[in-house]
Amino acid sequence: MGLSGKRQTAMEKDRMAEQLFRVSIVVISLGFVMYFGFVVVPPLLESGDILGAFAAGFANPYSSGYSADVIACWLVLVAWVAYEACTLSIRGGWICLILGIVPGVVVGFAAYLLVRAGQISEARPSSAG
Repeated sequence: MGLSGKRQTAMEKDRMAEQLFRVSIVVISLGFVMYFGFVVVPPLLESGDILGAFAAGFANPYSSGYSADVIACWLVLVAWVAYEACTLSIRGGWICLILGIVPGVVVGFAAYLLVRAGQISEARPSSAG
């Protein structure tokens, strides 16, 4: 196989890897949204107490640890979005930060990865030739 054939095979593998990545994070995010919709939304609608629902994440030491981890992950996402907005001119990250609050960090993070990947691949020079 010549150099051109190897390059084409590598590009096909890259495309397959990118597709797998995109599909994986979309499926994981949708799975979380479905879980959130079935487990969290009904009692929240019943009580209408948004602050109480947030406070319930700190009901015991174990849930407090998980909740603190989620909040810290969102803060890291904020720092990353701000950094890449300045250094790579990634646009639209603020929308992902809102999605990180509702429905959750996994959705905001996945959305940012998709936004970022799209803008980086647009900026990357074409390897055709």
